[in-house]
Amino acid sequence: MNLESIISVTGKPGLYKVISQIKSGLIVESLLEKKRMPIHATDKVSALSDISIYTNDGDMPLSEIYEVVYKKTDGKSAVSHKAKPEELKAYMREVLPNYDEDRVYVSDLKKLFLWYNLLAENGLLVPSKAEDKDDTAAAPKKAVAKKGAPKTRAAKGGGKTSMPSKKGA
Repeated sequence: MNLESIISVTGKPGLYKVISQIKSGLIVESLLEKKRMPIHATDKVSALSDISIYTNDGDMPLSEIYEVVYKKTDGKSAVSHKAKPEELKAYMREVLPNYDEDRVYVSDLKKLFLWYNLLAENGLLVPSKAEDKDDTAAAPKKAVAKKGAPKTRAAKGGGKTSMPSKKGA
């Protein structure tokens, strides 16, 4: 799953899709409200592609966890983030049996499933294999440069132009 352009901003609800970069930060679009706004360089931003979950074997990137959940739910919403802590833990054990229950808190699970459901509702969850196929099929073909006559000084703008002068007007 490609989560490169999806971010979380500390102190602001939901997730944001990066639209553009500006001098003092980013222009983002809220996945909740569908409104665009600036995020300044002083705001704390976390890219979902940089987030991972503790497992007994090491860390597992969020994108890999979301792929497992995506396969389990067939791309539909997962358990609600408002579910009881026991339900969240049980669902997580089904999805990722070796997650570290001592270091992954219920608040982390709530965010994980809130974000997953938000991404699923907005159609932003696409498995990696489908992305690879789409990238190769949609890759634009490079145009072959044709050799033409060398550019003259007039063609570059250094010579006379065919614009009428304003003297007689």
